[in-house]
Order: sequence, then structure tokens, then C-alpha cells
Amino acid sequence: MIKIVNANEISDDWFSGRTFGETNETVQSVIADVVKNGDSALRKYGEKFDVSAPAALLIPEEELKAAAERLKAEHPETYHAICYSHDLALKFALRQKDSFDDFEIELVPGMYTGQKTIPVERAGVYVPAGRFPLVSTVVMTVTPAEAAGVDEIILCTPPRVHPDDKAAAEKQGSGVPGKPFVGGKPYADEGIMAAAYICGVKKCYACGGSQAVAAMAYGTETVPAVDVIVGPGNKFVAAAKKQVYGQVGIDMVAGPTEVFIIADESANPAWVAADLLAQAEHDIVAQPVMATTSRSLAEKVSEEIEKQLETLETAATARQSIDNCGRIIIVDSIEQAADFANRKAPEHLELAMEEGAARDKVQSIVRNYGSLFIGHYAAEVFGDYAAGLNHTLPTSGAARYTGGLSVRVFLKTVTTLRAKAGSEGMKNSANAAGSLGDAEGLAAHARAARIRL
Repeated sequence: MIKIVNANEISDDWFSGRTFGETNETVQSVIADVVKNGDSALRKYGEKFDVSAPAALLIPEEELKAAAERLKAEHPETYHAICYSHDLALKFALRQKDSFDDFEIELVPGMYTGQKTIPVERAGVYVPAGRFPLVSTVVMTVTPAEAAGVDEIILCTPPRVHPDDKAAAEKQGSGVPGKPFVGGKPYADEGIMAAAYICGVKKCYACGGSQAVAAMAYGTETVPAVDVIVGPGNKFVAAAKKQVYGQVGIDMVAGPTEVFIIADESANPAWVAADLLAQAEHDIVAQPVMATTSRSLAEKVSEEIEKQLETLETAATARQSIDNCGRIIIVDSIEQAADFANRKAPEHLELAMEEGAARDKVQSIVRNYGSLFIGHYAAEVFGDYAAGLNHTLPTSGAARYTGGLSVRVFLKTVTTLRAKAGSEGMKNSANAAGSLGDAEGLAAHARAARIRL
């Protein structure tokens, strides 16, 4: 059962980012191996960690198209939901891109400074396919790169046994964790392949784990090196992204999901419980939290959680998350709840409050969150799937200093300088630069400035 606690029982440690063990040595060795041995290292780790280790890694585009066509024929609602999600995400990302202006301005007479926004040439996307193959993550990672104008987008995702190889795999007793089918055709989760095709991906590689991150960062004989790597993954993927940062750009190092709900007495206990469980089912260490001034609401939400768990297919995972990481905090005021949210800096922040002055005040106070969901009808799961927002968001307190994945990750803002000969601005900058070069003892700097006088 979720713990109901008073605000004064929450320790300072609770507000700190959470860590779940180091994987640095393992990941370092994998990265070094991929850098040295390329595709052969990828195949080795495929045989060690995956259910399939295909002879080739690149999934033919015809396979992606076929997966999309099967999805449309067999599960039209899912197919159209992916298309709808992609359409909204693209509209939002294109509007984000429009907010980055190119300009040139004459700061002083004869000195023109400017900025240009340029997309990276090649982006790498990682899409996990463990217990829950994240079809929606294809949309959320590929679409902002598409909107940015990236020349080439590649996608890596863990391999699956190809339908043509299933009979042989069954005969061998392979194609399962610990005993992969080796040497077959490259293939991946059908939903992920279908979503990749819908979103316009041309190159999809059947390669997962930290080895896929290493391949995208440094390149192999088959997998091209990229400029930016985005997408979620397990702790090994997260550690690999952290280690290759600098060689490539990354979106962020993400941890287990979390939601913080500020609720007043107008909140529907069943809705709030459903939102808490929606995060809890992700992971046994997901962190579902609610803050309210109403003990009556807290108790009703707790009862609703127990009721809904009885019929939830993912109850085994959600139960552990609720019992071990979940909290309902009884605060002295809604303002205190907002203060707690700012200190926690949650991935998702919900305001389960009726429209009005109180909600407006809380909305003006909160500032640390990945995405903010305002009001009873702005369900956090809309943001996960189909509201235009990106669901790849900062966790473990990272929302203090960064937002989520957006078109910005795939864009470089570069600057330009143009100077007019003999202008007042050029002369003043030359004199100032010469003086500063002297002050720093950099004589060549000073000379390069004054030589233009």
C-alpha cells in the first residue's frame, strides 16, 4: 500500500537524485571492444545478450514497410494512433524550430554579429525493446530530428528472430534469452519497425544495448557514426551514453520514470490513482508521488490504487513501485506542495486542480519539471503518446537544469561576425582586443588585432 506521510516526515535525502548502481567498468569494456573490433564485437555481444544475433545488422527498408502494412491491416487503430501521434509531434517540433531565429545585427557602426541555426548531419536514435517495446519512443525521438532537418536518421533497437528463421530457431531450442538464434536475417520488434517506417526512418539496425550506443558514437563497418544520440534505455545504455558524450552529443542520461501530482479536493481519486499507476507500471523503482492538503483525498486515492491494482495486468511491477517508492504527502498548503515539487524537480508534474486563482498561483510558482500537465483533463499519458509534447524527459532531479528532448537537441546555434573596413566599430574592437591581448600576455593576439588598424 502507498505510504501516506506528513510533510515534516520527508527528509532532505528524498529530494536528491536517485542512483541505481554503477556499470562503468562493464560499459567501458564494451565501448572499447566496439571501437577496436567493430561489427564482430556487435555480433559477439548479440550472441551474449540478445535473443538473436543476425548475420547482418541493417534491416532492409522493405521489412520496415511490410511491418507497417501488416500493422495497418491487422491493427488499424494502433497504426492510425502512431500516425496521429507523429502528426502532432511534427507540428509541435516544427513550431519549436521556428522559435530559433537566424539574424544579423549591427551592434556598433561597422560591426555585424549574427547567429545561424544549423541541423546536425546525422542523428542516432536508440529504442529499447525489453518487457515493453516502446513504439511511441520511435515517434518521440525521430520526429524532432525530422523537424530539425537532419540529413540522415539511423535507428538501433534490439534484434528479434526473423519470421523466416523461427522454425529453425524452434528446432534448435534457440531464439530465447541466454540462447540466441545465430546467423539469421536481421529483424526487430514489429511495432518498432512499423513506427520507424511511418516516421520516415530509412536505416534501422538490429543492434541493442551499450554496444549499439558505442557503434553509433564511433561507427563500425556497418553502422555509421552519428553526431547526436538520443533515446532511453536500461542502466547500461544510460551509462554508455554518458561515457560517449563528447565524442557525440546526447539528449540526457535518463533514469526511472517519476510523476509528482499536486491535487486539491476537486481531484477525482480514481483519476489520480490511475495516473500514479500509469507511472508505477513502468518499473519497480518508478516513483509515483502525490501532494495534497486533504487527508480525506489521500485516503481515497490510496483505496483507489488498491482497487485498480486488482485488475491491472502489470500489477506485479506496479505493486512494488507503489509500495517501495510511492508517497502521498500531506502538506500544510498548496504553496508548500509547489515548493516540494520545485525541490524534487520531477519528470512529470501534474496539477490535479480546478481552474481558478489557486491553480494559477501554483502554476506561477512551479519551475522545475520536465513537462507540466495543467488541470484534471490534461492526463500525463496524453503527453506520453499523443499530444505533441515529447515524452523523453529529465529524471532524478535533472529538470533543475534541463528540459526534455526537443528539436533543439538536433540544432546547432552558431555565430557569425562581419566587419566593415575602417569603420568605427572595427577600430574600437581592434584597440580593445589589442589591450586585452597585452593584459593576458598573448602578444600574437594583440598583433593580429592591431595589424588591421
